[in-house]
Amino acid sequence: MKQKKIFQFIIAACFIIFNTSAAQNFDDLKEDDNCVSCHSDMEIMPEGFLPDNIHMQKGLSCSGCHGGDPATDDMEISMSEDNGFIGVPDRADIPGMCGKCHSNIEFMRTFRPQIQTDQVSQYFTSMHGIKLKEGDENVAECASCHTAHSILPAKDPRSTIYPVNIPETCNKCHGDQELMSNYNIEATQYKEYSKSVHGIALLENKDAGAPACNDCHGNHGAMPPEITSISHVCGTCHVNNMNLFESSDMAKGFSQLDYHACEQCHGYHNIQEPGDFMIGDNEESVCTDCHFEDDEGMQVAVSIKNILTDFVSVYDTAEAKLHTVQVKGMNDLEIEYLLKEARQKLIESRTAIHSFDPAKVKEISKAGVELTQKAIKDADSEMDEYYTRREGFIFASVALLVFGIAIFLRIRLISKDKG
Repeated sequence: MKQKKIFQFIIAACFIIFNTSAAQNFDDLKEDDNCVSCHSDMEIMPEGFLPDNIHMQKGLSCSGCHGGDPATDDMEISMSEDNGFIGVPDRADIPGMCGKCHSNIEFMRTFRPQIQTDQVSQYFTSMHGIKLKEGDENVAECASCHTAHSILPAKDPRSTIYPVNIPETCNKCHGDQELMSNYNIEATQYKEYSKSVHGIALLENKDAGAPACNDCHGNHGAMPPEITSISHVCGTCHVNNMNLFESSDMAKGFSQLDYHACEQCHGYHNIQEPGDFMIGDNEESVCTDCHFEDDEGMQVAVSIKNILTDFVSVYDTAEAKLHTVQVKGMNDLEIEYLLKEARQKLIESRTAIHSFDPAKVKEISKAGVELTQKAIKDADSEMDEYYTRREGFIFASVALLVFGIAIFLRIRLISKDKG
């Protein structure tokens, strides 16, 4: 608890120092930049303006995007066309305007040598960029996602592109049913995603490593994943699942029927936490969506389900026995180690489902069951030792009690004889 408070104090101190520094930079800028000075004094700074936005931090002020001459306080001169003043840019011009810097590697490497400078070219391969080129100015451009006057680094929790904030940023447009109806797109993605296993991890648990919209659709080159690419999109995280599926007979069948890969069984925005209930012939099984009671596919599904059920049953028994050993205070080290290995085999067995090969699932689960049975045997041995010790303790206690009574009676007898 003490360490946590110290950590929170350090974070707060750093935040105060950073904001103080940013405020100082902004105050210094006001002295040299008449755009900032005038708009600030007249309290007409743009809505949402942050003094510590990344451009201001790097010394890029209003004229960097809007043009003009910030060195003079004469408005007619500073905001003249001769000085390059463009005012509020047209939406169609924004990507090119941002690209003046962000597509210039010589300029950008001054700030970040490893930074990409192909964002604009990527953008025009996206559905947003394609539509913008066609004259549709309702689509997202740079400022739609990054904002115009409060741009912050992606690692800043206040940023619109901080991982936890990305779904809400996308939802500004994709949650607008009236806007999305122009493109025959549903506006329910955020609602569905927020209830998914990914959304819960990101939005509720604040796990910045969980996938957000851009992890599947891309960033600047955002596009809906095509049928043939979905397994590769999911496979960027779930590599083993992808490899097993692609080498399976099921993948060939899916391809012939133009079925999606992972999405066909797991869905997309509303992906739920997977479980053994998803396979077999039960009502919750996704196998029943395509297969019938007596067909070969259903027989495979039931076979795999039975293998997993048997494994889980043995594993649960071992866990219960481990708990008993721990409660009794006996040696649980080797049992825990065996169950950790067995747990890994259970995970591997469940992953092997994507091969749609009962033999492969059986091979892995068999190794896990053997480890689990060894853990059960060790747990039983520990409990036998426990009861042996308890019986020995009871016997010793009774013997001591009898011995004590015998001594007491002997002392009384001696005392009586002397009396």
